[in-house]
Amino acid sequence: MEDRHIKAFKEESYDILGELEALLLELEENPRDAGLIDRVFGTMHTIKGSGAMFGFDAVSEFTHEIETVLDMVRDGILPVTSGLIRLTLSARDKILEMLDSGTQSLDEEALAIVAGFRKMVEVEEPEKKEETTAFPSGEPAVLNTYRILFKPRSDIFATGTNPLLLLAELRAMGESAIVVQTDAIPLLADYDPEACYVSWEIVLTTALDENAIRDVFIFIEDDCELIITRIFEHDPTMECENYRRLGEILLDRGELTPEVLETFLGRHKPLGEQLVEAKVVLPEKIEAALSEQEHVRQVLQRDRDRKASSLRVDAARLDSLVDLVGELVTVQARLSQKAAGGNDPELQLIAESVERLTEELRDNAMSIRMVPIGTLFSRFRRLVHDLAGELGKQVQIITEGAATELDKTVIDQLNEPLVHIIRNAIDHGIEPPSQREALGKSTKGTIYLAAEHAGASVVISISDDGAGLDPEKLKAKAVEKGIINQDDDLSDEECYALILRPGFSTSAEVTGVSGRGVGMDVVKRSIDSLRGTIGISSRPGQGMTVSLRLPLTLAIIDGLLVSIGQGLFVIPLSVIDECVELSRDEAARSRERSMMTFRGEALPYVSLRAALGIEGDPPDIEKVVLVNAMGKKTGFSVDQVIGQHQTVIKTLSRVYGNVEGISGATILGDGTVALILDVNQLVMAERSDSQRKSQIIGLRRAETVS
Repeated sequence: MEDRHIKAFKEESYDILGELEALLLELEENPRDAGLIDRVFGTMHTIKGSGAMFGFDAVSEFTHEIETVLDMVRDGILPVTSGLIRLTLSARDKILEMLDSGTQSLDEEALAIVAGFRKMVEVEEPEKKEETTAFPSGEPAVLNTYRILFKPRSDIFATGTNPLLLLAELRAMGESAIVVQTDAIPLLADYDPEACYVSWEIVLTTALDENAIRDVFIFIEDDCELIITRIFEHDPTMECENYRRLGEILLDRGELTPEVLETFLGRHKPLGEQLVEAKVVLPEKIEAALSEQEHVRQVLQRDRDRKASSLRVDAARLDSLVDLVGELVTVQARLSQKAAGGNDPELQLIAESVERLTEELRDNAMSIRMVPIGTLFSRFRRLVHDLAGELGKQVQIITEGAATELDKTVIDQLNEPLVHIIRNAIDHGIEPPSQREALGKSTKGTIYLAAEHAGASVVISISDDGAGLDPEKLKAKAVEKGIINQDDDLSDEECYALILRPGFSTSAEVTGVSGRGVGMDVVKRSIDSLRGTIGISSRPGQGMTVSLRLPLTLAIIDGLLVSIGQGLFVIPLSVIDECVELSRDEAARSRERSMMTFRGEALPYVSLRAALGIEGDPPDIEKVVLVNAMGKKTGFSVDQVIGQHQTVIKTLSRVYGNVEGISGATILGDGTVALILDVNQLVMAERSDSQRKSQIIGLRRAETVS
């Protein structure tokens, strides 16, 4: 069994390599960004040191060769080129392979990559630099925050001194905030263009002492007013504190007296605004005090973030925890039902407390599983980079909403469908550079990848600015492949949906990327298994968009419990708009036409009793649940609406796993099983049935006429 320390090292290395890939792709677009170069070098250095520590000597040896070249790039000896980026990406992939295999020697491929780096520099390996650390004792530095008043004499320019260079030197010593004081600038009639009328207030957080700060001004200390005050000490061994309020800062600066401050406290307006309006303190002084407050607050927040510990947990343990929480929710529902049916106030109080605690535990357990979708988005930058190069196209990817959180289980299953969609967009959608230029487009195509919350769902949009879809061509291709009939009347949206059919492809020839009609149907199956929906929109010549609407979680959802005959069913609350009632006559007319009228609008109507094959007569007054399914509002008729229910989703066995319209089951408080309805499948089945009925009616009419 693998040592837990080695396992932890591997997991950390996978994260670092993922970050390295994103950094390299970003560096290719910004080759002069020194910060990116430093971060790339830092990741390689980390892998090299950690690899040697945990016995991965081959990884350490291999990474050392790359680190040598990156060090030369960092020193400005070598430029960042596309060739260097490609070679470093190959090296990154090789390191990943070596970690997975645990190899202890460099194979031919690794040696070829090393030779590529050596050929690139065409010089002997430079003498190894002695590695030093800022704190050899291994103890963290104690940071101090200083307030610096720098007021040069008005004739300082005559001495050849540039104050801005001194400020730049201060900024290099640590993190700083600088506010310029302009209250001494005279009116234009008295203004001397060769005089300096401004002063600066600097708040500097640094590991250096006061003497180091004074050394910056050593040559002009006699020509300026310089006041350096230590205002805060950041002790890493102590708990993070909060910094002072604005009034306390102004008192410390000598801008206010305690008596004046007391007269302004307790009012509704912000203190700084009151002081400026009363002309007690100049606006520049208030700005400087607020800048100091915000600067220290940010530094303290980073201290807190550094101290916030994290713990890697095996995904199987997390899944087990969520399963146990689901069972607890079921038992809690049973307890609440038992308490509601009796006359024991103490039992009801206990049931309410258990319900509250269960809800908090459920929310916390579910939040642990939530992962920013940016962890998934970052994987596609490399896919776009490599595939565009393979196809001879220029493509960039732009992401938005990377902080949107989604259940880890959902994210894990999203990788494959998103890969298919992006590959199709690059291969079929985005045109070659010469063709795009002839069309008046930028030679570089763009793929937009965005995510946003929409109620209890997340909507992921994948857009491109390519050729888009032509409904007529899609229909002709579908007729050619026998997927539809020539006489079928399809809307543009239905034509777009043809690309989701198995075996459908618009590619004229089979390539290594596409053409076999396998891809988008895989996407549909994957999204269906996640209880999600797919929407496709397009503008010919301008691009297309694929929208995926997915539930936040696959474990516990809020649902509406309804009954049909003796059966109990759950409709996900996230798709429900409202509930209405229909009389027997209205319901009969709606069933006959498969349409209902609601607030003057004709809506599709689905009788769940008929759709699910449940025998018996409906009640005199039917309840209709209006849902948003397949992009349209649809009415589902049921016998009774029981109420909202916290639904723990249970998967069905293989015997019932493919039942159309049913996506799972849940156990109620009394032990009864309720089936969870898949509203999208039910609507699709009803539409197909309606189309068949329309075709039969049309044939009968044609026979009658003939």
